[in-house]
Amino acid sequence: MIVRRPLTVLLANPRGFCAGVDRAIQIVERAIERYGPPVYVRHEIVHNRHVVQRLQALGAVFVEEMGECPTDRPVIFSAHGAPKSASMEAARREMLFLDATCPLVSKVHIDAERHFAAGREIVLIGHAGHPEVIGTLGQLPAGTITLLETLKDAERFTPKDPENLAYVTQTTLSVDDTVEMVEVLRRRFPAMAAPHKEDICYATTNRQEAVRRMAASCDLMLVVGSPTSSNSLRLVEVALKAGACDARLIDDALGLESVRFEGVRRVGLTAGASAPEVLVQGVMDALAARFALTIEEVSGEPESVVFKLPRVLAEQPA
Repeated sequence: MIVRRPLTVLLANPRGFCAGVDRAIQIVERAIERYGPPVYVRHEIVHNRHVVQRLQALGAVFVEEMGECPTDRPVIFSAHGAPKSASMEAARREMLFLDATCPLVSKVHIDAERHFAAGREIVLIGHAGHPEVIGTLGQLPAGTITLLETLKDAERFTPKDPENLAYVTQTTLSVDDTVEMVEVLRRRFPAMAAPHKEDICYATTNRQEAVRRMAASCDLMLVVGSPTSSNSLRLVEVALKAGACDARLIDDALGLESVRFEGVRRVGLTAGASAPEVLVQGVMDALAARFALTIEEVSGEPESVVFKLPRVLAEQPA
């Protein structure tokens, strides 16, 4: 008889899908139901390989440029948002387009436009090349927004008018790192205008806080999510900074094959906001096949946010 050694799994809650991700996926699914396949999606609808592959099987075609989309099929903008040039091109080509941008990302766009209309110089705290950052930069004329990625950037930045400055942020950043960036900017530019409400989204904040509470008691923290997912990568960083002995990002249960469990007695398990719960369950099943599990759920901030679907998809077809 094989005796499996004991392993305690601390299961973070909340974890996995947020309201914006859930809404975006529903938009693709309902568009396929309403208009039939294929439905085109500009960029991955969310940053998760498993979600993308499932939607591809249903009839979604993922592209990077609007020029790859035929004019006679619907096109959907991903949850990360798109520059205004994308919707302008869709309108010019008389295409049917649906916007799956997370409402909390749209809020950042609105804040940037408000500051621009007020004549303020704008800085965006975020990661270069991320589609959300590309989308936010693309809301205003080129050169209007300055991207700051690091504390060094914040220390070196020289505005045209320190008394007429505002900032916005990417929604999926590390809360702690962003606070440090803002503190540097506020020290240097006390008059800097802030967003009406914090830009980092509730889901990012809640998932990071859940990891922060449990990390110090974990020999290993496992984060289920894709390597392209900003919020998932931040969870790994938060876990290490909060005291976890080790932290790993795994795409699914197969990722456990590269993880060493020698000396590991307590494992924290969470999932990024774009990772479906079925992947978490797959990891749990794989661990249960190797160890005698004790599962402890670590409950955090409850979430009840729901975002409405576009009216054309919320209505029942005639």
